[in-house]
Amino acid sequence: MTDPQPLWPAVSLAEACRVLTLPGAPFEMRTADIGGRPVRVYKNAQQDLRAIFDASRAWDDRIFTVYENERLSFRAHYRAASALAWRLAEDFNVRKGDRVAIAMRNFPEWPIAFWAATSIGAIAVPLNAWGTGDDLAYGLSDSGACVAIVDAERLRRLASHPDGGGAAALIAVRTPRDTLGRAKALEDLIGAPETYDSLPDRAPPDRDIAPDDDATILYTSGTTGRPKGALGTHRNIMCNLMNIAFAAPRAAIRRGEALPAPTGVQKVILLPVPFFHVTGCHSTMIPALANGAKIVLMHKWNAETALQLIERERVTSMSGVPSMTWQLLESPDFESRDLSSLEGLSYGGAAAAPALARRIAALFPGRFAGQGYGATETSSVSTSNSEQDYLARPDSVGPAVPGCDLRVIGPDGTILPTGAIGELEIYGGNVVKGYWNNPAATAKAFHDGWYRTGDIVRMDDEGFVYLLDRANDMLIRGGENIYCVEIEDALLSHPDILDAAIVGIPDRILGDVVGAVVQARAGVVLTEALIIDYLRPRVAAFKLPVHVDIRRDELPRTASGKILKTRLRQELLERA
Repeated sequence: MTDPQPLWPAVSLAEACRVLTLPGAPFEMRTADIGGRPVRVYKNAQQDLRAIFDASRAWDDRIFTVYENERLSFRAHYRAASALAWRLAEDFNVRKGDRVAIAMRNFPEWPIAFWAATSIGAIAVPLNAWGTGDDLAYGLSDSGACVAIVDAERLRRLASHPDGGGAAALIAVRTPRDTLGRAKALEDLIGAPETYDSLPDRAPPDRDIAPDDDATILYTSGTTGRPKGALGTHRNIMCNLMNIAFAAPRAAIRRGEALPAPTGVQKVILLPVPFFHVTGCHSTMIPALANGAKIVLMHKWNAETALQLIERERVTSMSGVPSMTWQLLESPDFESRDLSSLEGLSYGGAAAAPALARRIAALFPGRFAGQGYGATETSSVSTSNSEQDYLARPDSVGPAVPGCDLRVIGPDGTILPTGAIGELEIYGGNVVKGYWNNPAATAKAFHDGWYRTGDIVRMDDEGFVYLLDRANDMLIRGGENIYCVEIEDALLSHPDILDAAIVGIPDRILGDVVGAVVQARAGVVLTEALIIDYLRPRVAAFKLPVHVDIRRDELPRTASGKILKTRLRQELLERA
């Protein structure tokens, strides 16, 4: 006879949150004045990124990053970032509030650049390394970056652009000397990676940093075709750290267990997503430094390589997008690899099919899966759903974390009752100030401290959020946001294309893939291959259509002139 299974949940969601946020509890809340508004924040959160960076000295002897055969300790990382902070301050005259851009692959130098900038009160500006030279030049120009720290490929793209990087001074990482141009080599400033351990043991220059000082500008795609820079503060990021940490204690309380005690064993995180994403930066890299975890980096995503790294590095968790988890589970190498070190798999950035939670539970019994919801504008996590709660509601992105208030509004802005379908709005210490250098976009998306997500949801009576659709004309391909208007504009710049529409085609692995419908000029010969070749230099590779339908007739429109994308999507699905 088997032992009876404990009843779950042992306590309600509301009670679990109450216990964890009581006075004296780890997630105790207090009220802070942010921009003249009262906001609930975590009493025990660190005040700024510099405090996190300095506290990382506690892990000196641990490995912080693994990249291929390179291993960098916390000690070497701290000394290298501190040395670069001094060079930025002394050689490049970087002051508090100045912008320092970062554009490179997930190299170990990426965190070094980030912490060097933020530790002296500068604003780190991660740029999309997958973007074109025009994308990178726009980011540098819009942010007003005084320094850009780039790798060889990004330097090449900037060098081929007419702007050439604009006014920003360039620091090049892993770049052959004969291609440096006007850039300075990072190793000439702080030495080669193998010497970081022997750099001077000194802190970065002292700077007075307050919680609500600006810390990051992360660019998020906009319907204008140009990205918008979400301006985040140190407090925003500190709130997100606590939001992430809340999931495991909440799950324990829900099971009727005591809070998990620290084990002292280093966690190992496989990072398959870019650092320039809020998931890679705010929800992986920063928490890893704060908690002494090791990050295993990938040159590019490949499921078989990921499985090899999980086995070799004894990875305990992977955080990516749902498509990556699907590819991992369906890899032909899955059965042959030792994955016993994995404690769980989590994902966000795109909607996950409920079948994914069930598949993980079947393949990894006793280990957790989780997903959450957030945005660049909310510094990452706003809701989380993990462990038993996720298995019970695999179609939900979870309830709000303690630092967030959620509400659902109708088209006229009225607050809707529980269960009604409407647009999600978020309020909390993790919500960014607005969009850099873009007051019109800020006014449209933020009001009275609330962020309008543009996502259509419903909430149940326990506060679990169900993501139903996107109000904006946006696709999400493998976690990458794609706005249709950018690709449509590129298509319409072709002299033989009279009209164009981009629609999303559902894909079980990637979520959405791009489909295009174009009206060709009479008498010309256009093929799918010709159109895609035309787009290649104009949009990033992940935005290229996988299906192109070329027509001679006009595209169907409503009486008001809007293209009937629902009809086009169905027609593409039938032909794809």
